[in-house]
This record gives sequence, C-alpha cells and structure tokens, in this order.
Amino acid sequence: MTQAVGVDGGTGAEAVGGDWRVAVEPGDDVVAKAASVRPSGRQLAWLALERTAFLHFGVNTFTGQEWGYGDEDPELFQPEDLDTDQWARELSAAGFRLAILTVKHHDGFVLYPSKLTTHTVASSTWRAGQGDVLRDFVTSMRAHGLKVGLYLSPADEHEPTYANGSQRRPREIGDLTLPATDYGAFMLGQLHEVLTGYGPIDEIWFDGSLGRIPDDRAEHYDFDSWYTLIRTLSPDTVIANCGPDVRWVGNETGLAREDEWNVVPVRIDRERVDVLPTYDAPDLGGRPALENTTQAWLQWWPAEVDVSIRPGWFFHDDERPKAPDELMAIYGESVGRGAVLLLNIPPDRRGHLPAEDVAVLREWASMIERDWERPLPARRDGEVLEFDEPAEVARLALAEDLRHGQLIEEVVVEAEQEDGWRRIAGCGTVGAKRLITLPAPVTARRFRVRVLRARATPHLTTIDLYGNA
Repeated sequence: MTQAVGVDGGTGAEAVGGDWRVAVEPGDDVVAKAASVRPSGRQLAWLALERTAFLHFGVNTFTGQEWGYGDEDPELFQPEDLDTDQWARELSAAGFRLAILTVKHHDGFVLYPSKLTTHTVASSTWRAGQGDVLRDFVTSMRAHGLKVGLYLSPADEHEPTYANGSQRRPREIGDLTLPATDYGAFMLGQLHEVLTGYGPIDEIWFDGSLGRIPDDRAEHYDFDSWYTLIRTLSPDTVIANCGPDVRWVGNETGLAREDEWNVVPVRIDRERVDVLPTYDAPDLGGRPALENTTQAWLQWWPAEVDVSIRPGWFFHDDERPKAPDELMAIYGESVGRGAVLLLNIPPDRRGHLPAEDVAVLREWASMIERDWERPLPARRDGEVLEFDEPAEVARLALAEDLRHGQLIEEVVVEAEQEDGWRRIAGCGTVGAKRLITLPAPVTARRFRVRVLRARATPHLTTIDLYGNA
C-alpha cells in the first residue's frame, strides 16, 4: 500500500496527482512505485528557477577564513560600502531568480540584530551598531524581483548551548510546543526571528555540518521541530539540503549526474532526509538503484548543484573567478541535466559583488541567451518538428511534464535524410530540462524525438531546436 508521511502540511505541499513520499516494502515493484511519485507544488516551482545564487558573506569575509571558530570579534565586520542593491541588480541581470544569504555560518556570527545572541552585526561599530545586512538583503532582492533564501548553519561554534549534552524536552515557541535540546530551542528562536521579522522567505538552506565537535558528543539536530516551525509560519518556504524539499547533488563542483533522477530512495531521521546508499553514488534513482531497494522510502527529492565562482566560498583577495566558458560547462551539466544550479558569488570587503565576477556573470548570461534562449521556429506535430526549408541544428532542449512524474528513461533524436531517419543524438532521462549539444551541426527539414523506454506513459512537453550561434 502507498503510504505518505512527513513534514508536508500547508500550502503548496500537496503532490500533483500522487504522493511525494511513499514507503517501499518487501515484494514491491519499486520501479512502478517510483513512477507513481509526484512533486509538491513548491518543488515544481523551485525546479522552474533553474539558476539561483549563493552569497557567502560574514565575519569570515574579513578574517580570510572559510570556516570560523566562533571567537571572532564582531568589530571585525566592517563593510565599507554595503550595496545589496548592486547584488540584486547584477544577479537579476545574470538571470538568477533566487538568492541565498549566509545569515549564520558555522562561526555563529549573525547578520541581523538577533535578541538571542550578542554575536551579531549589532555588536560591531559598523553603522553605529544599527546595521542589519539581512534587512538590506531582503529589501533589495524583493525590489529587483528575486526570491529570498536564507542559509542558517545548524552548527554554531559560538553558542554555549551547542552540543552541551542536554536532552530533548517540550519548548514553547510562539503558539507551538515542540521537542528540542537547549541548542535546538536556540535554533527555533532564530528561525522564529527571521520568519516573523523578515518574511516571506522562499528558501531556507541547511547543511549537515556538526562543527568541530567529536562525533560521540555531537548535537543531534532537532530537524523535525525546526521543519514543523517553518511549515507552520511559512508553508511555501522550500527547505533545502537536509530538508524534505531539495537535496544536495553530492559534490561542490557544479556537476549533476548524467541521469539525475528526482525520485530517489531515502532514509529519514527526525525529518532529516539522506539518500541511499551515499551522496556520491553514480546512480541514485535509475533502475539498478531502485531494484536494490527493499525497504526504505521513495521521495521526490530534486537535486541542487552548488558550486562557487571562485575557489573559496568566502571572498579572498588572491582568488580569481571562473571563466565564462567554465560556467557554460557547469550550466550544461547542472541545469542541462534537470537540476537547479546554485552558484556562489561572494561579496568583497566593501560589500560589493567584485567587478571581475560581475563581468564574468554578464558574459555568461549573454552566452546562455545566445545558445539556449532563441529556439528555431519549427512546427511541431507530436514528437516531430518540421521546417519549411532545411535548417541547420546544433543543439536541442527537452523537458518532461513533471506533474505526471519523471518517467522517461531513454530517448533518441533523429533527423530525416535522403535515405530515411538517422540517429543524431540520444540521452537517458529528461526530467525538468535536458540540454543536448550535437557532435556536429545537422541540416534537415524534419527532426524527431522518440522515447525508447519509459516507466509509464511519458509526457514530453518541450522539444526546442537551436541553430549554430
């Protein structure tokens, strides 16, 4: 029997035409069950974003650290000319649709004047102790039409209650009573502050870092209570990475798998979701992975591909950004494989996106527009596209209607030649988007895409052909 469980209440959570999480029991046809899993409304909307931005900014920006220790003097935080409008303008111009700010990294330093800790911007003389980076960020992103995401590290090297060995007990937060450790209650308070003081928030991003605490003394995070609070206060918020809505792809190099499946086997602990078997497995949702699953959960859990434009995540003077061609390759192997790209662009010590990085972003956006946003005007009849005269085609884009699930396992692309239809390309699954560059441009009047294998009746919504720009 199909059984749905988990933190899924609220607007946008209902799966489209099925369940977003189902149980696998011995004897199940796991492939057929995977074909029945559907995304929630919030997951569908998130997949449509395609390009999202990460902004690592905090006290580490001024110490040169990638991972702080929690004992940094807040006075070090002194951006000379914080300009979140510049961030928003450049991100919007580069095609980003959502931006995520590191409101709190592992060092525990908070970019808004929290009432729960003194390790914040309010303890710096920057703006006479009245500064609030989060407020500026939220205001600027919304003014320029970008959605707002927040990174709140579960690890906190500064907070005294972190990993103090306390037990879970009922804690009151707003109108809710939720089980939490001392530190879990602290995090509930921070989540309550940002959701009630800065909302609406479109995405909250957690990672699984445990800080520098030894494993046998590490904090067992109260994800279940944190997620219940988020769903209660902000039901449309996407909970990413360790959360139920979005998963980490498994690397920080910008690459999705050749066949990246949205439905994957998972294990769940206090609503923290982890993939089976491991994040770096070459196949998470293909037939071999599913057929080896005997007892677990199957979940619609799309991949977010995070990578930094520079070698580090925070700004460092001696680092340079990737070239536009490198970003194009990353785009093709993330968005072009059905995932959402999360590109980190770290603000500098002035509080600006660096000019070098901005120049790269602008050229990269122009390259995407040139190659992937001007399809040739072909007529479509089913899976066949036809031109009045022979056309030279160099690339194509495919997409499934994910309201029916991710079902396609193999497709072939063909061009009609004098001696009949000839294969010119092919791929495995399609998903939200599949970008294919042909080995060499092909000239023909008619092209077609044939689905060779699918888990159920496929729904191919997009077939776009592109010339040789």
